[in-house]
Amino acid sequence: MVFWLTSRPGWVLVLFLFIFTGLSMAGPFLVRRRIRLAHLRGNNEVAGFKFAVIGVLYAVLLAFVVIISWERYHDAEKALVTEAGSAATLYRLAGGLEEPTSAAVRANLSAYLQSVLADDWPAMVRGRSSAVTTQVLSDLYDKVIHYPTANLHDSTMQADLLAQLDQLTGARRERLVMGEGTVPKVIWFVLFLGAALTISFTFFFGTENLIAQTLAAIILSAVLVVIALDRPYTGAVTVSKEPLRWVIEGMGGSAH
Repeated sequence: MVFWLTSRPGWVLVLFLFIFTGLSMAGPFLVRRRIRLAHLRGNNEVAGFKFAVIGVLYAVLLAFVVIISWERYHDAEKALVTEAGSAATLYRLAGGLEEPTSAAVRANLSAYLQSVLADDWPAMVRGRSSAVTTQVLSDLYDKVIHYPTANLHDSTMQADLLAQLDQLTGARRERLVMGEGTVPKVIWFVLFLGAALTISFTFFFGTENLIAQTLAAIILSAVLVVIALDRPYTGAVTVSKEPLRWVIEGMGGSAH
């Protein structure tokens, strides 16, 4: 269910917000068909104290999760920029290799970036990685590792290339991990349970002004922010692919 929610576009999440806010505002009408308003008012003092405790605890948890999700979103941006930056550095360093290895490394690097956009990114929508992209990256490693080092210059070039290649691989691994979702399942359970308890608790307050039920809109909006940010590469709010496209264009290729 969470995987499905975090894969929805923004307009669907906004639609959910209006639907569930409307349902929460209809809740008091259903309760008051069975329980009189005067009887509900008699419980306001005790219910208010309990609601304050539950509300504060849930508000703290919700604010913490929103902040962490936003920070992880920025981490996802940094990971993609690091991956693109390492690729650009590799392309420049490959110019110091002897031919035909230099052209082969550059061609393989361009193929990797194209595969990230064409294969890896669609695979992340399904919570997976692309075997095609992994193989292209392995081929790139193979070319660098087996480059013949006849002198100190060649050895230094190979070491620098491997360092950048390791950094690119680490950034890709981080991208794939965050692409699966940044919020643990147990936190999702607590968020949804807390939202349901907090909103349903307001149904039993003896207030004539039901506009107060718009509290649900605030709670649900914060939860939907977490849903939108949970999968930073394929969710409702996504990290831009432009850093990768810029590097491909700098290599003389065309990004799809």
